[in-house]
Amino acid sequence: MKHLADLLLLGDPRLYETCAPVLESELPLVSDWVADLHNVMEEIRATYQFGRGIAAPQLGIMKRLIYLNIDRPTVILNPELVSVSDETDALWDDCMSFPNLLVRVRRHQRLIMHYRDEHWQPQTWNVTDWALSELIQHEYDHLNGVLCTMRAIDERSFQWRPTPTTR
Repeated sequence: MKHLADLLLLGDPRLYETCAPVLESELPLVSDWVADLHNVMEEIRATYQFGRGIAAPQLGIMKRLIYLNIDRPTVILNPELVSVSDETDALWDDCMSFPNLLVRVRRHQRLIMHYRDEHWQPQTWNVTDWALSELIQHEYDHLNGVLCTMRAIDERSFQWRPTPTTR
C-alpha cells in the first residue's frame, strides 16, 4: 500500500512524462492502483485539508488513470478530452505534488470526455460544472506531464497556501 511518503513532489522528472494507456490486460491491476491513490488522497486530506482527485503518475504509476472522490469514487481510464468550451475562468489551483503552493491558472468552464470505467466500459461525460471541469483538466494534464506551474497566467501567479489550522 502506498502512502503520502510515496507521492512524487515538484521537481521529480517522472511528473513531466507522458503516461502510457492502461491496457485491457492490465485491468486486474487497476483495483490495487486505485486503492493506493485513494489511500494517499485520504492522507493528503487529513494533513492539508484538500484533495478531490489524484492522477496515477503522482504515485509513479505511469498510466493514464485518474481517481476522483468528491461525492463518490470515480475511476477514469484512458481519458480523452474531445471538446472544451471557449469560455474560461481563472482560479488558484492546488496540487498534491506541491501542497503548500497555489498557482493562478485559466481552465475551460465545460468539457466533454471519453474514457473507460473500471469495468472497461466506454463512457462519455459531459461536464458542465465548473469546479469539476477544472479538476478534470488538472488531473488530465498530469497524464501528459503538464503541471499547473507550467500553466501559470503570469510570473505573479504563485502564492503560498495558508497553513491549515489545527483542530
